[in-house]
Amino acid sequence: MPSNAAGAGGMKIISVVNQKGGMGKTTVAMQLAAALSRRHRVLVVDVDPQQSTVWWAENAERHLPFDFAGSQHSSVLSRLSYLDREYDVVIVDTPGSLEDPHTLEVVVDASDFVIVPLTPEPLAVEPTMRTIQRFIEPRGVRFAVLLNRIDPRIQGQLEAWKELLDVTLGVPRFDACLRQYKAQADAPVLGSLVTTVRDNRSTQGAIWDVTRLGLEVTEQLNPQLQGAW
Repeated sequence: MPSNAAGAGGMKIISVVNQKGGMGKTTVAMQLAAALSRRHRVLVVDVDPQQSTVWWAENAERHLPFDFAGSQHSSVLSRLSYLDREYDVVIVDTPGSLEDPHTLEVVVDASDFVIVPLTPEPLAVEPTMRTIQRFIEPRGVRFAVLLNRIDPRIQGQLEAWKELLDVTLGVPRFDACLRQYKAQADAPVLGSLVTTVRDNRSTQGAIWDVTRLGLEVTEQLNPQLQGAW
């Protein structure tokens, strides 16, 4: 098992990884960062050439509740340990591409925990498992699959995909999931986050999902990080 840069100190590095594109990595990274920023000092780093988090951050203007490093080369991860006194959590958004395995290797090596988003699409299962088996499991880094874009209108969808992960594939997953709501789909364009939107009938589902994910992530990383939410 590699020696993670953040392991010796209090700062934790969380990467959001899946070689399959379109799994919602940027949404997970940005919304989770917002949720964790309620109680922790958070930095978001984007090593994805598509720079989706940069676009989101620009749309948010000055309303980001966390620090944002913008587009960076993956080599910056080796220097994050110097920020140990500045941040509690660093969240890294990564490329969804089969063409850049080196970046994923560098990111996972630097991570304390890896979140693997998975949308309920049969064609997403094989590349997701390949990501886990090639990049994550050989490095001994803790990880969990996050079911994303679950349609609350489809009866039994969430249960079927939980069973697939638990029984058929046998991989760890979050109890939390992110359901597909219009507020969540519109968030990148509007630059909105769970900490900036009004809590009402149209947003409360998305706010609850991300808040629950944030709680579970802090529990996974370190019970001392939990605090009062």
